[in-house]
Amino acid sequence: MRMDATIPPACSPKSIHMKVLKRTTIVFLLLVLYVFVVEAQSGRRQTRPAPAAPIPTPTPEATPSPKTQQKEPEIIFYIGFDRNHTYNYYPSSYYDAVMIGCAEALRHSSAGVDVSQNDLPRGEAIKKSKASTNTYTVLLQFSDQRMGGPSSSQRDDQLELEYVVFAPGTAKVVTNGRTYQSATRKGPIIMGPTGGGQTSGLYREALLRQAGQDAGERILRALHMSVPKTN
Repeated sequence: MRMDATIPPACSPKSIHMKVLKRTTIVFLLLVLYVFVVEAQSGRRQTRPAPAAPIPTPTPEATPSPKTQQKEPEIIFYIGFDRNHTYNYYPSSYYDAVMIGCAEALRHSSAGVDVSQNDLPRGEAIKKSKASTNTYTVLLQFSDQRMGGPSSSQRDDQLELEYVVFAPGTAKVVTNGRTYQSATRKGPIIMGPTGGGQTSGLYREALLRQAGQDAGERILRALHMSVPKTN
């Protein structure tokens, strides 16, 4: 008996091709889905790094301007007051006014000026001059015009200012003299009325300051140094 070999319809090449195509399509879709899921998960986990802070540019330090070295004066005037030269008592403001006026005049020259805040007896002034090579010691002192006057107020009203200058190294007296209320006036410093309290005191100090200025100008002339112009 002859048996015809027949291929079931389900096992036909077309059917097999369709099955393979379906499987391939499914596998492809699964791969695409897997890749999409993996990329989505990777995008969630990955955080973008914060932008790096800019590196600050160092600010160049300003170049300090060179300091100009001040030249030391070749000559120095050291001003002091012998407050115990007389037996009379005078306010400390009197001595200060005279030394301030004298220093103001001497500063108009090229010399340096140093003012002592302590009493300067004559012996100490001589020692200081001998110990220095460029310092002229200016010694100031009051001289009573009327010794033994009836009252201290009258002695205050008539004062003379004496000055003496010692040379550096030798303490030789280079100049000395007396000053009064103005450079053109000869006679004691007339203080004006003794009454008036503070006003009278300020007036006296102003005149004593002017007497100190006169002494400083005379010292400069004696040493042939510059003298300030007065109106």
